[in-house]
Amino acid sequence: MAAALKMDKVDRPQLAQHDSSILDLVFVMDCTGSMGSYIASATSNIRDIVQEIVISEKSDIRLALVEYRDHPPQDATFVTRVHDFTARVNEMKGWLTQCEAQGGGDGPEAVADGLHDVLKLSWRDTSTKICVLISDAPPHGLDPNGDGFPNGCPLGLDPIKIVREMAEKHITLYVVGVEPPIVPYRDFFMSLAYITGGQYVPMATSKLLAKVIIGGVREEISLDRLMQEAQEDIDNEMAKAEAEGASEKEKAKRINRVFASKNMRSKQMQNVYGTASTVATESLSKCMNMSEMKFKFSSERAPTSAAAAAAPAPMPSTYDHYELVEDELVTEDQAARVYQKWSNRKK
Repeated sequence: MAAALKMDKVDRPQLAQHDSSILDLVFVMDCTGSMGSYIASATSNIRDIVQEIVISEKSDIRLALVEYRDHPPQDATFVTRVHDFTARVNEMKGWLTQCEAQGGGDGPEAVADGLHDVLKLSWRDTSTKICVLISDAPPHGLDPNGDGFPNGCPLGLDPIKIVREMAEKHITLYVVGVEPPIVPYRDFFMSLAYITGGQYVPMATSKLLAKVIIGGVREEISLDRLMQEAQEDIDNEMAKAEAEGASEKEKAKRINRVFASKNMRSKQMQNVYGTASTVATESLSKCMNMSEMKFKFSSERAPTSAAAAAAPAPMPSTYDHYELVEDELVTEDQAARVYQKWSNRKK
């Protein structure tokens, strides 16, 4: 196990075998010009984020950072910059302090490259693995309008294949979508998170960033614990479900019944506006590569009505939208995410 997290003013609690968590948490940050307030918020809040997780979850945390911008000629600075895991909060904060929001060129950015670098980090085998992607723009190759690389990443990296590999490596993706810029691509990012059993979290103001990360991480830790405790029962129930040809929805319901029968309870971050859409769960998340995603994404977004465009859904802008509730029965949405994790991890 890596050395305990080094923090100047926080005493790390004694880790207990039954409730300890080993957490590897990576931030993948869009560092183009429009992201300045989010980088500043992450820098100013990183110590508070880690402090609360360490104290509340008795966690042994390491942090990593992947910065991304774009490929030349859209951006002449860098495509990605990678900072591998550290147990030192000050080191992580230093990386963020050196991170500047500039450049970007066309609309899409090097999202695929940033996610690809996540796979190469020094993840610990026994850790809860969480990737937090903070973005306000899609990857190349999704929407040809205003895309300098309409055929996708110039290096041939496929974000769909990458996210599926993340899922197989037990890395859960949380997408913090900066709204309103990300709204046209919300279903796409929802599908990426859903593939890994993670969540899409809409973000209207950088002031809420710490709240979202803390709530999402604590919920994820609680789900990982429940999965570990109920692993044998889930495996048995899923074996029966597969033999019977049950649908994904039915499998998720059966997982929920496993948790309910054991009176197992979880933490839950309020994320009403981030609930994965039917388009994301039943269509886009089934894509196996970016070519298939581009076709389905174009098909699914075509029938948008004028009424819907004129009256967009309200965006979460207060702390109340992301309150963390504890000791709650597992929800159907959580059970569906657990099923996604289970189905990917058995491959």
